[in-house]
Amino acid sequence: MELELILALGMFLTAILALLAGYPVALTLGGVALIFGFIGVQLDLIPLPILRNLPSRILGSMENQVLIAVPLFVLMGVILERSKVADDLLHTASRLLARVRGGLGYAVVIVGALLAASTGIVGATVITMTLIALPTMLRQGYDPKLATGTIAASGTLGQIIPPSIVLILLADAVSNANQSAAMRSGNGAGVVSVGDLFAGALIPGLLLVGLYLLYLFITALLRPSASPAVTLEEDVEPLTIAEVARSLGAPLLLIIAVLGSILGGLASPTEASAIGAGGALLLAGLRLAPEHGKTGDLGSIWGALGSLVLLGVLANTFDLTLNRDDLSGADYVAIVLAAFSTLVFFGGLLSAARVLMRARQFSDAINSGVQITSMVFLILIGASLFALVFRAYGGEHYVEQLLTSIPGGLWGALAITMVVMFILGFFLDFIEIVFVVVPIVAPPLIILGADPVWLAILMALNLQTSFLTPPFGFALFYLRGAAPEGVETIDIWRGAIPFIGLQLIMIAMVAAIPALATWLPSVAG
Repeated sequence: MELELILALGMFLTAILALLAGYPVALTLGGVALIFGFIGVQLDLIPLPILRNLPSRILGSMENQVLIAVPLFVLMGVILERSKVADDLLHTASRLLARVRGGLGYAVVIVGALLAASTGIVGATVITMTLIALPTMLRQGYDPKLATGTIAASGTLGQIIPPSIVLILLADAVSNANQSAAMRSGNGAGVVSVGDLFAGALIPGLLLVGLYLLYLFITALLRPSASPAVTLEEDVEPLTIAEVARSLGAPLLLIIAVLGSILGGLASPTEASAIGAGGALLLAGLRLAPEHGKTGDLGSIWGALGSLVLLGVLANTFDLTLNRDDLSGADYVAIVLAAFSTLVFFGGLLSAARVLMRARQFSDAINSGVQITSMVFLILIGASLFALVFRAYGGEHYVEQLLTSIPGGLWGALAITMVVMFILGFFLDFIEIVFVVVPIVAPPLIILGADPVWLAILMALNLQTSFLTPPFGFALFYLRGAAPEGVETIDIWRGAIPFIGLQLIMIAMVAAIPALATWLPSVAG
């Protein structure tokens, strides 16, 4: 066995073992890479100039326009979670479906999907729904296994329903892998964008929600005692249209604005993430202003929302470009109105920020967003160094030889890859898998004929399934930590099993019918 192969394999195994031992991810990846890079230089296996390329690689990553969307989508999710918008969603949905048998389960799935499309933070979603919904479900007589399984599965929808941080990071990794595969095979490389993955994940994500709801419906028919109708207190006032519009309609409009602008080609994912962060701040201000705002704050926030509508109308009716010779009087009026609307919008954002500051949520949201974003980018730097040294040893070449030699061609190699990623998903976070594993295994699979978008969606569904699988699924740990006393761990595990089966059905459907992942991107593109 060649010395380069031994060192490449040793490097990968050392990193995995160090991560399993609990060492910090970014420092582990960077530290292991530096140790093995030093060994390679001393043995004349790696030219020193290769390691000197690291600063330019880091600078290139920091200039990546796609990754700018990460902190903004993180901030969007954190603000919505901190402002209790998720609480309102769940309370309203559960009251709307209260008298339907199994209605509280339906509400959890629907709210899980909405939170997935607005926050995308699995841990926060699972914990929030566990704290709010699980005690009510148990009090109303729900089977603990069904209740915990529904909450855990619904919480993981943030992995697959856009705008998902997983999909943003996967888009960058798969796009680079597609270019690498094109260079090796000599074929042209198509562009794989975040918008492609958002569009590709939309149909599988919605189908998965449908499978969850169908399972709950069948359970309610066959085991009515496991999912009874909710008994409302007699003194509970009926929901008003205004309450439903505020609790359900406002987040839904934000989701439509973000995803619609991307899929409709009106904005790039980075621009749409700014829309999402600004919209989340305004929604949070509306939610908290009655309790913590002053007289003018609510009016200023509503004015900002109105200015957005006016800006959209003006942008679609007039050409607001200044540096042209054919400006008419109507154009000048439209430009002045657009400038005034922009000032009103930013005034509303400042008012919403003041409301969150008075509620003592603004600094917490910013700090949480900065911590998550810093973690992502620090891991990216460590993974870049790891990939640089691994490639210098020829690791990618060995992986390509291994995958292409597996019997069954693409399907055999894909099956092995999915199993390995599934097992790693028990122990490693999705960020580590996306940054370390995907760049290694994706190019050979693309060379074997895998569509990049289809491959990325399969990987995202696979990672989502590993989040649910006992005994190591992250979602189960989150739920266990927030569950009330009396909920047994074995009930949580058993409750997740049917939903794991539904996940596997969804993976099989996407594998057998690639158009589920590739049709919408082709239409949207």
